[in-house]
Amino acid sequence: MTTAVPTDATAPALLGSLAADRATGALTTASGVFYLSAGQVVHVESALSPALGDLLTRSGAVAPDGWWDAVERAGARHRVGRHLVDSGRLTTGALELCHLGALFDAAYFALTHDDRPARFRPGVAHWLGAVRPVSVETVLSESRRRRALLHRIWPDPAVDTAPLVRAPGADPADLPPRRGRTLALVDGASTAAQIASALACRTFHTLVELRRLAADGLVTPAPPPPAAAALPGPGAPGAAWDEPDTALLRRLLDALEAL
Repeated sequence: MTTAVPTDATAPALLGSLAADRATGALTTASGVFYLSAGQVVHVESALSPALGDLLTRSGAVAPDGWWDAVERAGARHRVGRHLVDSGRLTTGALELCHLGALFDAAYFALTHDDRPARFRPGVAHWLGAVRPVSVETVLSESRRRRALLHRIWPDPAVDTAPLVRAPGADPADLPPRRGRTLALVDGASTAAQIASALACRTFHTLVELRRLAADGLVTPAPPPPAAAALPGPGAPGAAWDEPDTALLRRLLDALEAL
């Protein structure tokens, strides 16, 4: 079942209304999905931010086999997070810390654009399950804080989402370690989310470094590809994003739910 929400309201306003109603379900925005339980945010996803599973497995906190075992065993019961703790693969504190970081990172992107109607699906729960619910006001306040901080460093938000290129002569060896590691992954095709995922680093930390690099003139958004090359074929060089097309999957899911 899909419940219509006012199309003239912003995503923050819709979240505020859902919080006041103590709603449970999923609010889909232009850039992500908020999962709520009793009016609190329990998870956020965005294709512009690395998923929790990527952060846990690429950092070595959880072995890939252990992560997928938890998804397989507990996903249908919406208890993947709880299973990771109960099986001894992760402590409660480590799970909460990583989950909150991923939640706030995804929320930053999910609140960036309000250029299409949002939709709320009541009763929908994420397979991860509730880890540490966060109030809507906390999520909105943290997103505003991050946006203001990034704007002070460098005001062009294109750095957050576009593939990035290095300036000629930009050398990672000349920079502080974290910034140098970030610059080393700027290859003309990778976005901030891909760089963060490769570093097993929270997106916001990566955005801070990339905006600093942009402010120093060391990185810029890549120019758009020629029209003929805009859609590379299978296996074409430069097709850097190898994750599933979540927008397509979401449209397929919505179509199935509408049947």
